[in-house]
Amino acid sequence: MRVLLTGGAGFIGSNFVRHLLLEETGFEVIVFDKLTYAGNLKNIEGLEKNEKFRFLRGDITDRPAVEKAMKNVEAVVHMAAESHVDRSIMDPTDFVKTNVLGTLVLLMAARDAGIKRFVHVSTDEVYGSLGPEGSFTENSPLAPNSPYSASKASSDLLVRSWWVTHGFPAIITRSSNNYGPYQFPEKVIPLFIANALEDKQLPLYGDGMQVRDWIYVKDHCRALVKIIKDGKPGEVYNIGGGNEIPNIELARIILEILCKPESLIKHVKDRPGHDRRYALDTTKINAILGWKPELPFREGIEQTVNWYLNNRRWLDEVRRGEYQKYYEKWYSGR
Repeated sequence: MRVLLTGGAGFIGSNFVRHLLLEETGFEVIVFDKLTYAGNLKNIEGLEKNEKFRFLRGDITDRPAVEKAMKNVEAVVHMAAESHVDRSIMDPTDFVKTNVLGTLVLLMAARDAGIKRFVHVSTDEVYGSLGPEGSFTENSPLAPNSPYSASKASSDLLVRSWWVTHGFPAIITRSSNNYGPYQFPEKVIPLFIANALEDKQLPLYGDGMQVRDWIYVKDHCRALVKIIKDGKPGEVYNIGGGNEIPNIELARIILEILCKPESLIKHVKDRPGHDRRYALDTTKINAILGWKPELPFREGIEQTVNWYLNNRRWLDEVRRGEYQKYYEKWYSGR
């Protein structure tokens, strides 16, 4: 199967393309990526010699470029997105352009190209915030609380409309928080690791009791392969790790692994509209597709910390320039 993977030089995308080419059989992959600040060719370094891999630089809002990339493609896995909540609060413009308009362009081009399977990778954040009990099912109402999650919910609804209106073979996935290698260090786990390595303070929003459900990125990749092969068009599948952890406990675990003191934790002003808790009910994908996460959180987070320890050059390079400007702008005064 020839797969067009949008956003394949990003965090989840680069792990997914490696998974398809190095751990699965029967796939050819075309990565289509704009290479914004979070997209990095070093994330897919070493794959350029693989005869089943091709890289195309392009913007998903550029329809002629998208149409060209889709020639002779059977499936599209759409991961390209602006994804950081903090940045969406600072300026939501690129989030609407990329996540909504970009998805629309892809859907129009894919329908015209006769794509046989379109997997739209979304997030649990579209459901909004949970109380202390329960979990989101695929039938839970969408109630996004940030500009980022609103843009993703909008794209989900566009994808759904393509199935209902056109019978287009689209599938929506919604995963919990991913962690693992190659994650850009504006996100909380690599941010905490990077700061702890330099004995810098770990900025923790509010009381630190916001709860997230964590999934190791390779478990997410395995779920996506199941969905590409056996998922039913028109359906939504939740992909959760079953690891609900308060942010303050997450910080403590990372500091413990790195043998750093908890005094590095610094409580900072909470961000606006901060969702309190996420949790996903994964009964559907467990029962229908036979998928469940494999890696326990403690083992996964230790592997992740060790990856960043062993890839300090990668970490140092991606934290230069634009990242430093963003970090100073967002966290100064908090």
